[in-house]
Amino acid sequence: MSDDRPDRDDPFHPLGEAAEEDFERMLEETEYDAELGMEMARDALRLTKGEIGEEEFYDRYHEDVIEEFGEDERPMAAEIEAARAEDGEGAVSEALSTLGVGSESRRDVMKKMGAGAGVVGLGAFGASQGPDGTDPAAAQDEQEDAEDGDGVQWGMTLDLETCDGCLSCVVACNAEHNWNEGANWMYILAYDDGIVESPDTDEFDDFREFNYLIRPCQHCTDAPCEKVCPTTARHTRDEGGLVLTDYDVCIGCRYCQVACPYGVNYFQWEDPPEEAQEMDDDMIYDQRDRWVSGAGPRGVMEKCIFDPARQDGQMGEDMVGTTACEDACPPGAIQFGDMNDPESDPQQYLEDTALARALEHDPEEEDLQEAIEILQDEDDADEEELEEARTLIESEYGTGDSRFRLLEEYNTNPNVMYIGNEPGPHAEQVEGPVAYDDVGMVDNRKNVLDEGTVGFDL
Repeated sequence: MSDDRPDRDDPFHPLGEAAEEDFERMLEETEYDAELGMEMARDALRLTKGEIGEEEFYDRYHEDVIEEFGEDERPMAAEIEAARAEDGEGAVSEALSTLGVGSESRRDVMKKMGAGAGVVGLGAFGASQGPDGTDPAAAQDEQEDAEDGDGVQWGMTLDLETCDGCLSCVVACNAEHNWNEGANWMYILAYDDGIVESPDTDEFDDFREFNYLIRPCQHCTDAPCEKVCPTTARHTRDEGGLVLTDYDVCIGCRYCQVACPYGVNYFQWEDPPEEAQEMDDDMIYDQRDRWVSGAGPRGVMEKCIFDPARQDGQMGEDMVGTTACEDACPPGAIQFGDMNDPESDPQQYLEDTALARALEHDPEEEDLQEAIEILQDEDDADEEELEEARTLIESEYGTGDSRFRLLEEYNTNPNVMYIGNEPGPHAEQVEGPVAYDDVGMVDNRKNVLDEGTVGFDL
């Protein structure tokens, strides 16, 4: 490793020092450089927080990544080398110059490569291949001309005040994707944090007495997991901004698991279940023919994917803009859709949470039904009617004014917005009203494997 990085002994990961120790032990069990993985993860989080710049991060690790993996296919590598090539600098520019390509021609070559191409070394010319013969440089083609995309950004609004911890979303996610036991892509955590408490599981009258955190992948716009992936396996797809893993390209270095501040990544220790192996191609390959869905093969990383088969129309046009977890949620706590569209379900839910909750609940009471109709047709009601209807609906369903994104200080720009209590710094998971065993699930991968991923602690 380069010797220009200062020693850093202080914990850096939001999951805490114990998690860091587990991460380091996990990396040491791989064939890859554990120290490099830990340092890259630390600096990837510093990068999203704005403490260092992309060029500094790239230069700091470029030589080490090349030495360890034989390639550096991080998205920033392509962008930085492309910019430097236009100025006659950088590794690609030097290589082209050696081949007798002049400065004007270098610009043309770089434009044809595009910011998303793998341009470090001679990888863009097919010299570098993944473990299955896949060209990692070609794996980023969809990122070219991103400005021509449809502008959709898939995301969620999650209402913690209406979640009842029933685990239906967990079951539905597993039924659609068939991930291995305990490798939960969707997770419901009941918690105490010293400020708000959950009751004992044998002393509660209603499921909503518990405090919950719904934890899918956050599909960050500025994903640190992507920044440390040397092969382009972990990438942000242009279509819909989904953060995905290409199983055909992933080498299982697990650097992404350490760099993710949310604890949502799982290493595939064993072969996928038989059901996953029998899934139709439309369920496992997205519209680019990349294997990004379902349980992956042994030795790769996987996580929540926001259902590309649905978003790409492969399950029918009526399924676009939906997820299995959303469909299965009885109280409507999960709202999925285009976060850039003010008319989408999650944005409409945020716009008027009380009315959205009322519509989800569909009350039988005549006065509530009338209030819903008044609020839906504001132009036909006078000011007094609107005020009375608003007061009634908000007194019944609350305002949902408390909103937050997880770990906002890390500036990953997650595409999941929460309504309800934000867990405090001392939050700890407790037993919920419905046990995972009761619904055929497992709430901690470590209960299944002797060694594996780090369990999520709030």
